[in-house]
Amino acid sequence: MPTSIRLKNMKFYAYHGVLPQERIEGNDFVVNVAFTADISKSFETDNVEDTVNYAEVYDLVKAEMAIPSQLIEHVAGRIFTKIKKSFPQINTLEVRLAKLNPPVNGEVGASEVVIAGSY
Repeated sequence: MPTSIRLKNMKFYAYHGVLPQERIEGNDFVVNVAFTADISKSFETDNVEDTVNYAEVYDLVKAEMAIPSQLIEHVAGRIFTKIKKSFPQINTLEVRLAKLNPPVNGEVGASEVVIAGSY
């Protein structure tokens, strides 16, 4: 039975951006991850080994957010790939990465990249 797990509003201060100043000063980012997997065995066993350990997913996201990149697309792609490789039992995966207050000529709350896939 496919079940959804979501990690919502993970907040990071990181150094991603095309402009050199963005990689020096940094910015606030928010990451959301959602996935489905058959974790029904955990309903009976109450054992973390029978589910997708979301603490481990968080640690993967945190590690990738710590590596500076020019594009948030690149960071989101790395997060997506790492999660999928680390948890092959995942059937669908969505990664949302938002840069808060991006440096544009106007007022924008966030720029966001969404990567989604089914397997």
